[in-house]
Amino acid sequence: MLALVGAGVMGQTLLGGLLRAGRDPGDVLVVDRRAGRGRELHERFGVRVVDDVTAVRAASTVLLAVKPQDLPALLDSIAAHLAPDALVVSLAAGVTTAAIEARLHPGTAVVRVMPNTPSLVDEGMAALTAGSACGDEQLAEAEDLLRSCGRTVVLAEKHLDAVTALSGSGPAYVFYVVEAMVEAGVLLGLPRATATELVVQTVVGAGAMLRETGQHPTVLREQVTSPAGTTAAALRQLDDSGVRAALVSAVEAAAVRSEQLSGG
Repeated sequence: MLALVGAGVMGQTLLGGLLRAGRDPGDVLVVDRRAGRGRELHERFGVRVVDDVTAVRAASTVLLAVKPQDLPALLDSIAAHLAPDALVVSLAAGVTTAAIEARLHPGTAVVRVMPNTPSLVDEGMAALTAGSACGDEQLAEAEDLLRSCGRTVVLAEKHLDAVTALSGSGPAYVFYVVEAMVEAGVLLGLPRATATELVVQTVVGAGAMLRETGQHPTVLREQVTSPAGTTAAALRQLDDSGVRAALVSAVEAAAVRSEQLSGG
């Protein structure tokens, strides 16, 4: 059985993905302490919902989808109730596997995950790192869980601050660019709804080209850029404004902040 502790946005996102991927609702237990949420979650997902964390004793895998500041107290409350061979998968940003293991019984298998919000539409990107007691089979099990909402990659834990900055925060960068492009369309006289449709589909299509063709983004960019044409004029303006350097610096700043928040 899988126990999901915490049913906020990311918890519900993963739960929905698991069920769409064929997981039996009867094999999932949700632990949520918020009053009145049990009926709502049961009606929406068909899973059993309880407010007692001791229920995790019945689970072979325990997925922790709570805020980082709430994780230490939660770990303390479930440590004595975990099955001896339980796998603990944490989605709490910035909390290391060592910090999690320190609050659980020695030898508990832990996997730390950095997901992102496109998991909501099954297009997420999740990076996983294994704790000191986690075996290959348990890591593979955690990967299977996250693949229900998108793609996964396994990395050493030292890389997770970079992952947080790149794919964790990455959707916000894309939305930021989309906002600017839509505003440009409105400035040029297009209705906002039309500008939004044009930009959104362009971003979706460009992403699909990157994934489906496997070509380097430079190659795809050059295919759109005719000599002395409109795209070349636009790209020159972006380069003159330092947009590429600003994006690199922004990702670096996010990585530094991630490291600060994780106590690194």
